[in-house]
Amino acid sequence: MPHDHTSFLNTLTEFSSRLLASYDVDSILAELAERLTQLFGLAGSGVMVAAPDGRLEFVAAVPEEFAILERQQAGSQDGPCATAYRSGRTVVVPDLAAEPHRWPTYVALAGTIGVRAVAGLPMCLAGRSVGAVNLYSAAPRQWSESDLVAARVLANLATSFLINASLFDEQRRLTDQLQAALESRIVIEQAKGVLSADHGISVDEAFERIRSHARSRGQRIRDVAAAIVGAGSRLG
Repeated sequence: MPHDHTSFLNTLTEFSSRLLASYDVDSILAELAERLTQLFGLAGSGVMVAAPDGRLEFVAAVPEEFAILERQQAGSQDGPCATAYRSGRTVVVPDLAAEPHRWPTYVALAGTIGVRAVAGLPMCLAGRSVGAVNLYSAAPRQWSESDLVAARVLANLATSFLINASLFDEQRRLTDQLQAALESRIVIEQAKGVLSADHGISVDEAFERIRSHARSRGQRIRDVAAAIVGAGSRLG
């Protein structure tokens, strides 16, 4: 049975809106697997993403018992999801029983948990695969182009969540670094004022004393300034 177009649009709208707020990637991908399963009337779904070394790793599976198929692929780096990831192309298998020698261990394992058909869809960014999504059917299934197109849209959405999370982390690190720099500057300015007043020197000379003291002792300028302001150190 083809997917319900209204349900697809509702899913797309809801998930797209969540890109604008903070989120946990693992939870989002698990929820995406749940929605895929519901939307296409599947036995289950799984999501795998590429590790920094390029290996495909298991992230989410619905229901949890299907995680065994994802982990098998992570261990062997072979199977429909792994093939889709490596090739950057959708891999469709209407009946695994008809192709027992394509991925022997995977096919045998799928049979033990009642999976008969599978589709693997790559998650791509600028032509580079960053992961893959698996769709599982309990019965042989002729995957319709309409379903595959809709699933690819959701796979692309999953990629957006991964990329957005990375950018969010980068922005957060930048914000933290900028905040730390501002806080350091405030402490350093206070320390310059203290030394300038105590020794009757210019603020430029005061900063040079702080910097020289920090360099000679292998300390950070901020730490020396904090000692001057907070502990009363006057650098002699």
